[in-house]
Amino acid sequence: MQQMPVPKTVKMPIEPQGDGSSRTDAAEAEVARLSAEVARLRQSMAGAAEVIEELETPPMPPVVLKDMVIGAHIVGDFARLARQLDREQLIRATMGTIAMLHPDQPGVMISTRNMTMLPRLDERGLCAAPLGGGAPQFAPDDWRILEVVLASASLATGGPAAVIHSHGAFTTAASCEKDLVVVAPIDEIGKRNIGKIVIVDPDDENPDDFLRQIAEALQQGGMRCVVVRGRGAYAVGRDFDQAWANAAMVEHSMRIVLLARQANLKI
Repeated sequence: MQQMPVPKTVKMPIEPQGDGSSRTDAAEAEVARLSAEVARLRQSMAGAAEVIEELETPPMPPVVLKDMVIGAHIVGDFARLARQLDREQLIRATMGTIAMLHPDQPGVMISTRNMTMLPRLDERGLCAAPLGGGAPQFAPDDWRILEVVLASASLATGGPAAVIHSHGAFTTAASCEKDLVVVAPIDEIGKRNIGKIVIVDPDDENPDDFLRQIAEALQQGGMRCVVVRGRGAYAVGRDFDQAWANAAMVEHSMRIVLLARQANLKI
């Protein structure tokens, strides 16, 4: 009788005790290493951002004019705002103006010069003069508009005032529509913070009447902005931050209006 072959016994390798614990320790060590690397990268990025900001906004010297001085901190504020507005495409190159009442001399207006390169603004790009005393040398073409707008805003705030003359593409495009006088924002931010946007037709032949219309339109617009047809928006505020916020919201609301029209939305 033939015998059946006896199966060979296969010995399974025995894992050394403590191997699972070793893998856990290695994983924890790797997590700790990666966490440290992430922290190091974050610190490097923060340092790089600070260096970039310092390069973009180097220390500015004061501006010394006849009978007045514009402090270095004010010059720095103008330069920083101009760069930020350029990033947001509210101003482009030489298109646009920034102005404010002198914080230490409320009867004096400080403005960027005519055709100055705003993204590279420094102390050489500013001019100043007393309100109502005539435009200084190198003043922007819309000096008188800036005076009226700042004077009106100052009455509303009780003193400080700032204005940004922006050339946002959507605001300018919307204002070119013939016979459009008032734009009501359809987005909730615009409804709540802007209310309505009044458009004024330019009138170079009757400048005094045109300036009166500017002041009235600013009042009707809630002392936030006024738009001159085809020539951009004048956004005002107590300071640069408030004027900047109003300029950005006006451009955003105008963009929403144009996009809604393009899509034939029923509002």
